[in-house]
Amino acid sequence: MSIIKCFVVVVVSLKEFLFSLCVNATLIYVSSPQDAGLAVVGGNHAKSSSSVSDDPINIVTSNSDISYHNDDDEEEELADDVSDYDVNDGDIYEDDYVKLQSQFDNVDLPTGVEVSVPWITKPSENVVSVPSTTVTNAHAEVTGKVSNSSGSSVDKSLVASSSSISAAPNEESAENIIEKLKNFKTFDMVEDFSDHHYARSGEQAAPAKNWAKRIQDEWKILENDLPETIFVRVYESRMELLRAVIIGPAGTPYHDGLFVFDCIFPSTYPNAPPMVYYYSGGLRLNPNLYECGKVCLSLLGTWSGDRNEKWIPGRSTMLQVLVSIQALILNARPFFNEPGYEANYTGEIGVKQSREYSENVFILSLKTMMYILRRPPRYFEELVKGHFQQCAHNILIACRAYAEGNAPGTITIKDGVADLTHADRVASANFKAQLKKFINILITNFSRFGNIDCEQFRVSD
Repeated sequence: MSIIKCFVVVVVSLKEFLFSLCVNATLIYVSSPQDAGLAVVGGNHAKSSSSVSDDPINIVTSNSDISYHNDDDEEEELADDVSDYDVNDGDIYEDDYVKLQSQFDNVDLPTGVEVSVPWITKPSENVVSVPSTTVTNAHAEVTGKVSNSSGSSVDKSLVASSSSISAAPNEESAENIIEKLKNFKTFDMVEDFSDHHYARSGEQAAPAKNWAKRIQDEWKILENDLPETIFVRVYESRMELLRAVIIGPAGTPYHDGLFVFDCIFPSTYPNAPPMVYYYSGGLRLNPNLYECGKVCLSLLGTWSGDRNEKWIPGRSTMLQVLVSIQALILNARPFFNEPGYEANYTGEIGVKQSREYSENVFILSLKTMMYILRRPPRYFEELVKGHFQQCAHNILIACRAYAEGNAPGTITIKDGVADLTHADRVASANFKAQLKKFINILITNFSRFGNIDCEQFRVSD
């Protein structure tokens, strides 16, 4: 009997010991989510869990999950997003979106890829933890671990590469930066395609007989006829891939912005149109440009249109696609790009709705500028740096004019002075208040990541 009692005591003690181990292990796991490869470091966990995909490729091929901007509440959110800048606190991430993007300044992910959950507000307390399986395409040849500032290990493929901007200012002279911009080709052939959106699309079906020749013909057209505001890079070893950066046209709320697109020629080209992906950064700044990267254009077959507006094999070209995106999508009144709005919103109501939409678009365009300045697309680093070195003051002059009541896109800058000849002084009070606060955030980013002296534009409280 005593033997049985001893056996029972031993079993009970063993169960208690195992239970204690399980509890401790659980506490360790909860206190160190980064050790489990989780991207969740703060925010609404219930909401986060539903937005994180089980697909390991999702973080590379789509940035739709970052979209926490509700179109209906955008104006109210933007008012809350922008806060006063304190010179002494050294925090340049005063805007929620900018804070989120800042988490990736030292993480080597393809341009446009962001985390799919909210971040806690203090950048210094954030931990970036991304499963290595989600970025194997970016640098598949790099393996092993290195230590980050928090002491935890991360994949080498997540350490900042040449396409990332260091937190330390670049000491390169402004003259040298502008000189490189002048020599930057509108068209060129490059090698590394690893961060291209369609790089992991897999092998296509056998292309048509004259497919390669047709692609080469497209290259020649682009090389000879690209406007000076569209820049293209193609890939020698992957002829089907193409990347374009388009400068936002003057006279629109997109002016001076840089917008990145990845394209692919399908194996059935030119019988089928190319496919185009837009790097939204999680922002919806046009009815035709979705957060998920979709580009809505009849020429691409992603929207209905008249016969002459659709892709015509043997006649339509990639140049036509890029110019159409710049002229038809990034236009002066993007509100009316939405189907039916031009007919339904007429008169003063339509004008008011369009104006408010453009105000919102301009704020989002400024956020896009800061994002691409910190993380320029590969092979476009010199273009990005030179563009903002050349345009930063004009952008801030325009911001100041808009903050004084002029509607976005209605002024031009000549010799560093705002030309108000055609200005429309109807900007809303909310937009002016937002912009006055946002100017200082923009200045700090220009100074920090572009080494551009803009302090004379800083707005006092």
